[in-house]
Amino acid sequence: MLKTLRNFLPIPAQTDNKLIRLLSYLDVLGIFKTDPWGNSLFLKRLIIFVAGWPTYWRIAVANKLQIEGGEHLKSLPNTNVLFVSNHQTYFADVITFYHIFCGAKWGMFKKLYPIYLLFPRARTFYVAASETMKSGLLPKIFSLAGAILVERSWRHKGQNVQRDVDTSAGDKIKMGLDFGWVVTFPQGTTSPYAPIRKGTGHLIKSNKPIIVPVVIDGFRRAFNKTGLSYKKRNTKLKVRFKPPIYFDENATVDDIIETVKHIIEQNIPENIAEWREENESS
Repeated sequence: MLKTLRNFLPIPAQTDNKLIRLLSYLDVLGIFKTDPWGNSLFLKRLIIFVAGWPTYWRIAVANKLQIEGGEHLKSLPNTNVLFVSNHQTYFADVITFYHIFCGAKWGMFKKLYPIYLLFPRARTFYVAASETMKSGLLPKIFSLAGAILVERSWRHKGQNVQRDVDTSAGDKIKMGLDFGWVVTFPQGTTSPYAPIRKGTGHLIKSNKPIIVPVVIDGFRRAFNKTGLSYKKRNTKLKVRFKPPIYFDENATVDDIIETVKHIIEQNIPENIAEWREENESS
């Protein structure tokens, strides 16, 4: 209970301005606080509050959300935590993470009750392709809730391309880790069993975050590719958190990539043909 209550205490502003620092001790809603990109924490909470009610219905009522391993979130620090997950839709996966993290702030680790939307967690970010988050009004609004925008060097508008790597991506993600929790989808695509991008390995090696592996399932069956329209209701949506892991400083980028592939269960199954037939018919 004491740990949960601490989650609602404001974090003092890191500034030499004594007045702003004093006010930050009282700023429970984050009215005077911003994230590393200058976005208001109060605005982020407002967006999560407004978007949270209809999306809660979609994941927990129209479909059935099942959370496993939520207890692994209890002892995590407020910063430098990287969640690595497989990816099935553009937005439904991320939205579900936000609901779970907001629930964890209120001490909910197995079942979600949307009271947490009254005071949601604002120090959460997710890595997203810039082109995806600029593709319409709704994605732009979702972007304000905590998107770390990166330019994909291998994909653009659904086509394979080759262009310069976005060298600023690592710095942006580091800023997010220094401020809170970051969710990344290391395959960079919703296609199953795609290779893990090397940038993930470099990111982990240089920042040494706490890694929380996550395996999700059911989202591809329940929603379309964007995650904004239903394909099949009353589908079980499963989010499984695994115990946090740490990489030895001597681990190579290739070692990290291979480990990440296995912990998010994206190593190609031996019965791949059978798996494809099963999923095409579902």
